[in-house]
Amino acid sequence: MDNQMEKRYGLATAISMVVGIVIGSGVFFKAVTVLNKTGGSMAQSLLVIGIVGLICIVCSCVFATLGTKYVKCNGVVDYAEVACGPKYAYYMGWFMTTMYYPNISATLAFISARYTAILLGLDQFGTFTVGCGAFYLMLAVVINSLAPRLSGKLQVSMTVIKLIPLLVMGIAGTVVGLVNGNGIAIFSDTSGAAAAGSGGVFAGICAFAFAYEGWIVATTINSELKNPKRDLPRALVGGALFCTLIYMLYVYSMSATMSAAEILAAGDNLPRAAFSNLLGSPAAGTLVMVFIIISCLGTTNGITLGGMRGMYSLAIRGQGPQAGAVADVDSHTGMPLKSCILQLAFCGFWYFQCSVLFFNGPLVTGLTGNPTWLLGWEADEIVIITQYALYIPIFLYLIFKEKSFSPFQRFVLPVLGVCACLFMCYCCVRSYGSMVWSYLVVFVLFMAVGRIFYRKK
Repeated sequence: MDNQMEKRYGLATAISMVVGIVIGSGVFFKAVTVLNKTGGSMAQSLLVIGIVGLICIVCSCVFATLGTKYVKCNGVVDYAEVACGPKYAYYMGWFMTTMYYPNISATLAFISARYTAILLGLDQFGTFTVGCGAFYLMLAVVINSLAPRLSGKLQVSMTVIKLIPLLVMGIAGTVVGLVNGNGIAIFSDTSGAAAAGSGGVFAGICAFAFAYEGWIVATTINSELKNPKRDLPRALVGGALFCTLIYMLYVYSMSATMSAAEILAAGDNLPRAAFSNLLGSPAAGTLVMVFIIISCLGTTNGITLGGMRGMYSLAIRGQGPQAGAVADVDSHTGMPLKSCILQLAFCGFWYFQCSVLFFNGPLVTGLTGNPTWLLGWEADEIVIITQYALYIPIFLYLIFKEKSFSPFQRFVLPVLGVCACLFMCYCCVRSYGSMVWSYLVVFVLFMAVGRIFYRKK
């Protein structure tokens, strides 16, 4: 065994990681959430999608700039180390390894299982769904641990598959909506307002951040890219632009065959209902559900692909539990297997929180007493906002210290990035209010555990 990861990935894998991870379950189940929070307004919903997309693009540009200069392992941890020193990099890496990656992986696996239950006509929150999601999660961990090359190929192929329903609905639905007039009428349609919830644009931004999240995961394989200084910036910026365009087309195209009230009433069954109406066949809606499940699994695979390297990225810096052993790369699989095992444990913890505790279904009734310290915030959304907050010191470093970049790269981009991150934090506070404090308690506890394994150099 040694501590070096093989340079095995090209531009196609990097782009497919950005597009394949970002485009997944989020757009399918968060579209209804955004419409609900904006009172059924298509105009405000598209504004939400555009704002979050712009934030994603700006932050991608900043990291693309850093990616042309720094290459080690686990991209964003590299940048944090250069910007704020090894201690800050350690805590960021610890947060991503113990909270960010496993939380999102667990959420995606559960969402994949929910769509599977919808396809089969079963309860979304029953024992089948919980068991199915656990199977999906373990399958992703096993594939990424023992067959990393296969995982990379799956990421490319699943990216192609998941684009099919989005492109069909986005293009065909937009054309049909403009022809029949529904695409124009939807902007004055208030039929969904009575059924909608509350929160407005700020709450919508906080919720839809999940749909865009994942682009930063592509930086975790920077040391495994054949030409990272060229391919990583292209993948980050190009992928972010593409995702924003596809999202706006997809959500807008729903207006072709459904009113605002019908869109809200469809709930998680929206993709099946929309495609059935557009293509005039229930079978078409069922087929699309199969594509969506594959899409969600592709996103789960991509997030897991990045998460498996989390503890390894700390270990090669001499940090974390049993750093010497965790840093070993298996000669047969080319993967740090002990890092993968630790990641599976964290995924299991957050999967339990997501599938059993947060969603108060049949399994949790009378079991937890609905403790607000754990259930008061939706973990997948709020850890993403935390990640944006952690970007701010890195962006400030670029402004004050990096003299080798052009004025636009050194000042304009990072200033916009800081503003974007602060805006995301503001949206989180507006959306969750006092619940942010209960989340911070859990965050501090995780960081306190991480402090135990930090070694001062």
